[in-house]
Amino acid sequence: MIRKFLAALDWNLVIPVAACIILAATWTLSLGWFLLLVVFAALIAAVLVGVHHAEVIALRVGEPFGTLVLALAVTIIELALIGSIMLSGSPAASTLARDTVFATVMIVCNGVVGLCLLMGAIRHHVIAFRVEGAGHALSVLAALTTLTLVLPTFTTTVPGPTYSPAQLAFASISSLVLYGVFVFVQTVRHRDYFLPVAIEAEGEGEHVEPPSPKVALTSLALLLVSLVAVVGLAKKLAPSIEAGVQAVSAPIAVVGVVIALLVLLPETLAALRAATCNRMQTSLNLALGSALATIGLTIPAVAALSVILEVPLELGLPQTEIVLLVLTLLVSTITLAGGSSTVLHGAVHLVLFGAFLFLAVVP
Repeated sequence: MIRKFLAALDWNLVIPVAACIILAATWTLSLGWFLLLVVFAALIAAVLVGVHHAEVIALRVGEPFGTLVLALAVTIIELALIGSIMLSGSPAASTLARDTVFATVMIVCNGVVGLCLLMGAIRHHVIAFRVEGAGHALSVLAALTTLTLVLPTFTTTVPGPTYSPAQLAFASISSLVLYGVFVFVQTVRHRDYFLPVAIEAEGEGEHVEPPSPKVALTSLALLLVSLVAVVGLAKKLAPSIEAGVQAVSAPIAVVGVVIALLVLLPETLAALRAATCNRMQTSLNLALGSALATIGLTIPAVAALSVILEVPLELGLPQTEIVLLVLTLLVSTITLAGGSSTVLHGAVHLVLFGAFLFLAVVP
């Protein structure tokens, strides 16, 4: 009887609600080992269900709008997490935005893209994507990362790796403008640049019947519920993350890395699933779009928050991170220049990702 009842449940509906209930029940409690495992399990389940609902929405609205929905939703989550930790007065508050944004770029460009290239090429030998779409995204990413993460280290108006208020305003407005133009190009002017190669050859929506508007709206609501659960549960885990980082005597920047890893789980799984289905352009839309949204939206919002709350904001990267960032952009340019990739490209990006993780812990 119990087995039949469990089989009849719609887990895609139950899990987001259950995750929010767990979040509410544990919000005021200190997490022992058991509750820590429960919260972590609820977080992973909410991520998996969130990916499912994002894919339903993507089927309804078509590419690249579906990937844009998930990228924007995840960016809002990341911004909420950064803002909440800044308000908490954490020791990592002044550098958390920089560390999380940099970690997002490295995770996306090396971890997510590398894993998608590797798994897609293992299954399909050579995977194809559009040079036009990837090139547009990469050029904007290079400009945004340089403006927000590299230049503050070298400016001289104020001491330290920080911008003056005028410089911060200029960088924030530039980020918003560049991201806005990119979204316009991606969704309106040159939408065909961002469509998967397989879609053009086979006809968009030919093999999969799009869901009804009612189903899509239900999935949108459940996606939002899932993402609320993800951000809340990740915030609940944040003190345990900081305690774990301090226990192993790792740099405080590792907190930003862990937060970025948790927040990017939904997009990582969705991108990996697309790559294994030989839809690498969708994977790139998810990955690069997430990095662009993170910088284009998070940096201006965090900058405004730092001015309003008078919280110091350090954006400039140290020398080691700048070298890793430049190397990542160079390798990404080479990888995406040909319109196709093999397992070697994926392996190179994953090695860079491993170097990033290792140097984050052992600087």
